[in-house]
Amino acid sequence: MPELPEVETVRRTLQPVVGRRIVSVEVRERRLRRPIAPDFSAALSGRTIEAVQRRAKYLLFRLSANRVLLAHLGMSGSLIMRPAGTVRRDHDHVVLGLSGGIELAFNDPRRFGLLRVATPDDLPEIDALGPDPVAEPLSLPALTALTRKRRTTVKNLLLDQRTLGGIGNIYANEILFRAGIRPGRAAARLTRADLARLLDATTRVLREAIELGGTSISDYRDGRGKAGYFQLRLQVYDRAADPCPRCEMPIKRTVHAGRSSYYCPRCQR
Repeated sequence: MPELPEVETVRRTLQPVVGRRIVSVEVRERRLRRPIAPDFSAALSGRTIEAVQRRAKYLLFRLSANRVLLAHLGMSGSLIMRPAGTVRRDHDHVVLGLSGGIELAFNDPRRFGLLRVATPDDLPEIDALGPDPVAEPLSLPALTALTRKRRTTVKNLLLDQRTLGGIGNIYANEILFRAGIRPGRAAARLTRADLARLLDATTRVLREAIELGGTSISDYRDGRGKAGYFQLRLQVYDRAADPCPRCEMPIKRTVHAGRSSYYCPRCQR
């Protein structure tokens, strides 16, 4: 699933659509995570894209006349900007024709994505999200407050979108390795030094991943259809039994809340 760095990369690469008018809406498949509304095309047609923003893993296309196109890429979705009239690909479920001879195609093989038009005050999907660690950098006192009185592991805390918006399994593993913290540690028992390392690692990993265009392991592509390169920097994720890049002890794999966790038993405590 695209995580914060991938969605931020898509947002940045889609900036050329700002200022363009939606001249056509082609809905080829309505059965997404939530069915596309019957009035979807009418709600978009003729509106101008005024801004492309991000909140955690959601994209928000701010439109004229006080409307927002909310988009979530799900497990395998992509939003690709391309020349108008490009031959349709399998799983191109929605194609927006834009002024200036370009189009924006939503492609989603697994159909877990979301597209919805709403007013800015009707976005419950993002209202319950926690702070965005890139757009709203956390302070050490704020992170400390998030961990106290929480009966969960630090790995599950990072994955809880109500606590921090945007981090998924890949980056949670990499953040904890950089911080030297085991994924199964109780969040409430982290020391101030642990939390300082966790805060620093969160900031560094996410920013580095954005700079490299995200992680392309399978389906992910940015708004121009290009792959990211952060997968070349992954140190523990999906590397069970490989030597730790620091100490060469074999990386271990465990499961927390149904998600695979990868860690070094020597470097992470």
